[in-house]
Amino acid sequence: MKKALPSEDILTYSFQTEDKTDCAIVYADGIVNKQLLGDLIARPLSALSLRDSAQAKTTSKIKNDGGMSALNREKVEESIKKATLFPELKQAETIEDSCKEILDGNSLLLIDGLDMGLIVGAKLLPVRTIMEPPTDVAVKGPREGFIEDVKTNMALVRKRLKTPNLQFQTVRVGKQSDTAVTVCWLEGICDPTIKEQIIKKLKSVQIDNVPDSSYIAAFLSPRKHSIFHTIGKTEKPDIFTAKIAEGRVGILVDGSPIALTAPFVLAEDLQSSEDYFISPFMATIFRFLRLISLFIAILLPAFYVSAQLFKMQLLPLNLMLTIASSVRELPLSPSMEMFVVLLLLEVLKEASIRMPKYVGMSLSVVGALVLGETAVSAGFLSTPAIIIVAFAGICLYTVPNFVETGSILRWVFLLVAGSLGPFGIVLLIAFLLYYLISTDAFGAPILAPFSPLISRDLRDSVLKYDLLSLRTRPRLFHSKNVTRLRTNDKK
Repeated sequence: MKKALPSEDILTYSFQTEDKTDCAIVYADGIVNKQLLGDLIARPLSALSLRDSAQAKTTSKIKNDGGMSALNREKVEESIKKATLFPELKQAETIEDSCKEILDGNSLLLIDGLDMGLIVGAKLLPVRTIMEPPTDVAVKGPREGFIEDVKTNMALVRKRLKTPNLQFQTVRVGKQSDTAVTVCWLEGICDPTIKEQIIKKLKSVQIDNVPDSSYIAAFLSPRKHSIFHTIGKTEKPDIFTAKIAEGRVGILVDGSPIALTAPFVLAEDLQSSEDYFISPFMATIFRFLRLISLFIAILLPAFYVSAQLFKMQLLPLNLMLTIASSVRELPLSPSMEMFVVLLLLEVLKEASIRMPKYVGMSLSVVGALVLGETAVSAGFLSTPAIIIVAFAGICLYTVPNFVETGSILRWVFLLVAGSLGPFGIVLLIAFLLYYLISTDAFGAPILAPFSPLISRDLRDSVLKYDLLSLRTRPRLFHSKNVTRLRTNDKK
């Protein structure tokens, strides 16, 4: 074992039983509960007589280096279980299996004369407490969030789905990291074809290290270079379990607080966990508000540039005169001015995230007020351009899961608007619609239930019907059990 694991953090604790049988516990320092090993393993075994409780094999005359005959493994294991009463004990037949268990946080119990090791599950991994995720804050509803420990995340899922139909299957991914990736689904509700396809893809992944679930999402995505994500992401167990209950497959990655769900449709980005805890009328209004804000964030800068360069008649007369007076003496062209303001916004956003918390807040205020006001006073930038970019930036953050894709699309639309004008904007919209219509993930079109049109699934897309109207699961996911709500009325 010392040759297989030569690192200095792999420690060995040796002791003897009452009949002077040598024992040793091999463990990785820092990720093992040493007190548990001492109280429940070393102390009971030191008072146990293994030679008396487990007779030597009568058919074996082979002596080991210490001069003792080989022990009967079944009787020794039974004696150890009775003496320690430890709930997690299993056999390790090979050196490779023992090394994996030790590096995973378990301990290896070795007994002189026994031709196997016993794995002791006494993990004590450093994890943070369960708290509300910073990326998905809710005013109403549950506030628990996933953490970086996959076992804790599995417990949070099991806490909400107390059914034997909830199944877990763990796949080890990463040649060096050996990361545990757990696939979870509801048997009898989930489409088995999707589940088997995901597990097959996970087993075929060849990579050294998996530090986060985004690596797994990249391997599962059907289009590797798409700016639109085709795998759902969430940090909240309530959202995760709700999607599993609809017939999706969930994926938990050890070391990452972000869980994955598949299949995924684009309408999920417009939905929030609060939509299911408030009035359906308000939820529908909020979803339409997010959709409108998304279009404003992506198209407003491009529309402003194309109106100045190609079609000033697109703007109302008074607004056109105001903009003309503001940009009359600017040294930059409209497209270059908008490019500079957008670049300034992205730099301020990146700096405020990377800087320490209080410095980042001050930096944002200084950059937004002082720098922007100075640029306008110096005649370098115009006031309408700053207002438009600031408003577009605020609108984009109404859909947090679409921020990365929305930022890229905003730049692309700006370049097309500065080159081709309104015709280029319309052409690019048509191209994106064609691309989204032809994109699917695990048999689910990303624009569903709008394309293809699934009228029954429209009740929980951009629209939000009341709870009693959502009696069936989405048809899109081909669930075996389509009924999720039964009422006593005859209809």
